[in-house]
Amino acid sequence: MSSAEVLAAPPMRAPRFVAATDLRLLGSELRLVLTRRRNLVMLGVLALAPVLIGVAIDLTTAETGPGEGPPFFAGITRNGLFLAFTALTAALPIFLPLAVSVVSGESIAGEASLGTLRYLLVTPVSRTRLLAVKYVSIVVYGAVAALVVGVSGVLVGAVLFPVGDLQLLSGTSISYAEGLLRTLLVAGYVSVALAAVAAIGLFISTLTEVPVAAMSSTAIVVIVIQILDSIPQLALLDDWLLTHHWFAFGDLLRDPVATDGILLGIAVQGGWVVVMLGLAWARLTTKDVTS
Repeated sequence: MSSAEVLAAPPMRAPRFVAATDLRLLGSELRLVLTRRRNLVMLGVLALAPVLIGVAIDLTTAETGPGEGPPFFAGITRNGLFLAFTALTAALPIFLPLAVSVVSGESIAGEASLGTLRYLLVTPVSRTRLLAVKYVSIVVYGAVAALVVGVSGVLVGAVLFPVGDLQLLSGTSISYAEGLLRTLLVAGYVSVALAAVAAIGLFISTLTEVPVAAMSSTAIVVIVIQILDSIPQLALLDDWLLTHHWFAFGDLLRDPVATDGILLGIAVQGGWVVVMLGLAWARLTTKDVTS
């Protein structure tokens, strides 16, 4: 190897140095994502969803007699913990994916539009590590969003409705503490679903330098998949569609827990994550950011 080639070769960096750099970058990205005013506002709006649902049900049931009103809401009036499940069910189709679409759509496109992407890539962090840091931060935000909805539902449900032993969908009862654990598991499953949305948004974000376009495109993709999932003639595609297994978390409210649907849902979400992150990596590693 010539001296010129030696000088041109990238310097070898100790693993500890690389790991420390990655952690600093991840910490910086998490602070940016979790403290940005717009993202905090979205979390606040998501926290209001259980409040609106709970107040509406409380006012409605106050004016109706026993046995009247929607039967699904009757579970909330018996145990406030059901408000958390209801809120997550209501927020999962649109509101939670929309929040993740905004964060993921801006992740790369926002940096490119501001011209800061080229400076990020000057650091000792490779494009692959940068992509990983961006994705992890979006996944964390999605998990926080799901937890915000779940925790808000638990608190509002405890204030407005009775709490105690929880009667599951299978008819058996569990303690309130175990019900809280089931709520955490449901929020975790929802976070897995949002991780797939994050991967889609991250890939789309590498295709454009317009953050708004990436955000809206991600949300549109999720909506289109849900429309395809609702067409009976396309039933053969159901097991491959991102949203088809989103509500499999209902199996967590049975005793014993039915794991088949949950594991299949996790596998489908994982497949989407692998494919979308692979496409994002292929795009980002070949993208010209020097101009």
